[in-house]
Amino acid sequence: MIFARKVWHLLVAIKDGLVLLLMLLFFALLFAALSARPAGDQVRDGALLLHLNGSVVEEPSSADPLETLVGGTAPMGQYRARDLTRAVRLAASDDRIKAVVLDLTSFTGGGLVSMQELGAAMDEVRAAKKPVLVYAVAYLDDGMMLAAHASEVWLHPMGGAVIMGPGGQTPYYGDLLKRLGVNVHVYKVGTYKDFVEPYEAAQASAPSREARTALFATIWDTWKADVAKARPQAKIDLVTKDPAGWIKAAGGDAAQAALSAGLVDKLGDEVAFGERVKALAGEDPADDAPGAFAANKPSALLAAHPADSSGDTVAVVTVAGEIVDGDAGPGTAGGDRIADLIDQASKDDAKALVLRVDSPGGSVLASETIRLAVERFKAKGRPVAVSMANYAASGGYWVSTPAQRIFAEPGTITGSIGIFAIVPSFEKTLANYGIRSDGVRTTPLSGQPDIIGGFTPEAEAMMQSTVAHGYTQFVGLVAKSRGKTAAEIEQVAEGRVWDGGTARQKGLVDQFGSLADAAQWAAKAAKLESWHTEFYGTEPQGLAGRIAALLGGGSPDDAQQGTARDLVATMSQHQQIGLQRVLGGLTRLGQVQGMQAYCLDCTVLDFTPLPAPKGWQARLGQLVFGG
Repeated sequence: MIFARKVWHLLVAIKDGLVLLLMLLFFALLFAALSARPAGDQVRDGALLLHLNGSVVEEPSSADPLETLVGGTAPMGQYRARDLTRAVRLAASDDRIKAVVLDLTSFTGGGLVSMQELGAAMDEVRAAKKPVLVYAVAYLDDGMMLAAHASEVWLHPMGGAVIMGPGGQTPYYGDLLKRLGVNVHVYKVGTYKDFVEPYEAAQASAPSREARTALFATIWDTWKADVAKARPQAKIDLVTKDPAGWIKAAGGDAAQAALSAGLVDKLGDEVAFGERVKALAGEDPADDAPGAFAANKPSALLAAHPADSSGDTVAVVTVAGEIVDGDAGPGTAGGDRIADLIDQASKDDAKALVLRVDSPGGSVLASETIRLAVERFKAKGRPVAVSMANYAASGGYWVSTPAQRIFAEPGTITGSIGIFAIVPSFEKTLANYGIRSDGVRTTPLSGQPDIIGGFTPEAEAMMQSTVAHGYTQFVGLVAKSRGKTAAEIEQVAEGRVWDGGTARQKGLVDQFGSLADAAQWAAKAAKLESWHTEFYGTEPQGLAGRIAALLGGGSPDDAQQGTARDLVATMSQHQQIGLQRVLGGLTRLGQVQGMQAYCLDCTVLDFTPLPAPKGWQARLGQLVFGG
């Protein structure tokens, strides 16, 4: 029996080893298949096609390859803003490109600054006497802003266009949490630091409403000015002041209403649009389907025009997404990861640094980790500039404080100089079910913070003092950076959010300008005669990227057709993301995150989907909202 048992164990071990070997071989072959690219991805005579099956972002997020493969669906596509902008600008001067085409059928939006930069690139193509054509089934604000810069705007006859304007509703959980007996402990400094309000109130405070009203009005004016300049025939007032009457006057035909209001130029389906592009850019010799035309991918055009790498290096490190502790990213700004990139640029002897910030903030500790890395770079006598994209608020401003020059755009959202912490406890909830806690303490802090039995007064006071000290440190960093006193910074701090124009007037920003302008300043400050920019960061490619591309997940190299939605479905999807944020807010409450420097107004203006909540937050969402 002992001999037979040993033989059996040996056979099982051999079997397990073979299974493991076969699995490794399978994934190796899968990776090789997904990595294989067809030869001949060369630029040819035809159009440059931007098929945006997703959103435009500063830095695409990485995806879990196993979840992507097992789930069978790719994550929503994300396109790097600077790659799209550079490809469009190259199209203006490349003689092989006869037209630029944007298919916005499955476009889900992007930040205001990103849309402005891409629109400016489209203007360059038109200035080069080349047509720019845009097609969609439904246009919302971001898509309409891009379309305004086109020479021809096409709309599906069953589609429509709506201008919604910035703003909307923020979910407030105060009454729900009280009903459930959840005791939300809030520690904050800043009259306008309203991120905590949804967890303790049923509506916005007067200071929060005041700041948000002013911010949204400026953002709205910026949007309207951009669209009116690019497309003077667009009747924005008609469309926005009485949208129901405008559609009714067209007999309920949203497409005809858009045409009569000057929002679009022509009505036609995708085939008719393709035939029009074919007449301008030429036929596709490999595809004789109706509406097919000769097209080039952005990646092919970028590869045909590699960036100059001669001379000294001006390093560019991107801080995109929420700032969190650890190595998270890309698409999320893990403090340790970003600091390592800055240290690597220093080790590589980069002569100057540009920090590209597109973040609403997050962890104070992670923000400080990034700031210290920038200080280490600067301590070697090398200049540092900050280029603010769509958002550089709260923690996004914290990491910007070491810069000698801060660049932003009028539509940038920045400021929000304030700090908070939120910790829930459940002593009242549990008491309703007969559960109470008891024990012995050796000090007032024993077992604190106790989310089951409640907090002691000493623990409450200590945590508030810690947050207050963090705020004082934040104000001090800004004062030192801006050459002002702490009292002067207090006048623009208190957690208030500012648009880029107002921030410049108040001394929080030095000048308007793009990432290229910031790099140019940094090179000049470093006294470089010959230089190039080098972008540091992990690319979200590899196995995850290949699987996403295979499943049609919006890779810039992929122009697969996304799901077409009419106007009603597109508007509904826009609001479904808002529902995601309701559950996402509950998820945040259940996470112990330490002191936070985060901007609430940035999340109101951001309609990129959030990860689905898990655990008790998901169950609570099902209980409250159904499903």
